[in-house]
Amino acid sequence: MAGKIASLIGRAVLPRRRSFVRDERGVTAIEFGILALPFFSILGAIFETSMVFLSGQILESAVQDASRAIRTGQAQAASMNLNDFRSQVCNRLYGLFSDCSGLHVEVQVLGKFNAASISPPVDWTCKTNCGWSRPDSFTPGLTSSIMLVQVYYKWPTVMPTIGMSLADLPEGKRLLGAAAVFKNEPF
Repeated sequence: MAGKIASLIGRAVLPRRRSFVRDERGVTAIEFGILALPFFSILGAIFETSMVFLSGQILESAVQDASRAIRTGQAQAASMNLNDFRSQVCNRLYGLFSDCSGLHVEVQVLGKFNAASISPPVDWTCKTNCGWSRPDSFTPGLTSSIMLVQVYYKWPTVMPTIGMSLADLPEGKRLLGAAAVFKNEPF
């Protein structure tokens, strides 16, 4: 009798298991759940990389454009100072940089072209609360002076936590920099 009951129960459960295995409702939701994190992580990494490269190009263009005022003597004629030059660069950043006071500006006169030494003003060993390792400076030079203009910015990265960070500085930031070396025109 016990064997007969077990056989009846087994036959009743078997069709339910087969129907459950064949049921494909919800498969799309489960597959989306499995693939969503890697998919959106890759999209975020593409977006972040694009923003960093775009910002670097815009900074480069802004420095070249603002340096033209020094090269042509307009900065000297207008008695431009460090904050004026920083504003000239900032006005050409299209609002992409959130804090223009975070721009590090160095404008200096060189004795000759091969004396140009371009190095970022950061301490690569610093871990927290890192400032600039050199002070800002602005010396626009005279007619026919050889000039070196360097501008740096600590760009905040968005995706530092999932292993795809572009940060090369502490606190999840990336150093962007632009430089121009030129000879002032005879003004």
